Amino acid sequence: MRFLLSVLLICLALPGQAECRADRVDLRGVWGQAGFSVEVAQTNRERAKGLMFREELPKGQGMLFVYPFAHQVAFWMKNTLIPLDMIFLSSDGRVTYVRENAQPGDLTPVSGGQDVRYVLEINGGLARQIGISEGSELRSPFVVQSLAAWPCSE
Repeated sequence: MRFLLSVLLICLALPGQAECRADRVDLRGVWGQAGFSVEVAQTNRERAKGLMFREELPKGQGMLFVYPFAHQVAFWMKNTLIPLDMIFLSSDGRVTYVRENAQPGDLTPVSGGQDVRYVLEINGGLARQIGISEGSELRSPFVVQSLAAWPCSE
């Protein structure tokens, strides 16, 4: 009984933590706030496949690419059937670059910069529609919380 009471008290003391889930990301900026249900690509194989061969991506959904460390990252649209916005983020979860409306099948590499740790792909045109831009912040349990601009505890 004491154990259950302790767990309950810990959960009540951390209300923001409950909203920070592996299958969801939130973004905020001067434009407001938005949330997306996400599939997470953490392995080399998952990242290589990404959203290839998908005929649709429901609004409000996306894919979060997670790398073990920040480095130079470039994406392309090989075998991708729908336009996508690519949102590149640093280790602290801040947006460093947004590539809007990357076109299906385009083999031109899109570089996100030198210090990319996360990339969020959403439907093409949605970043502009919402207002997501450089400096916006991402909240996710995949962002190292001690570095996070928007930690799960908020």
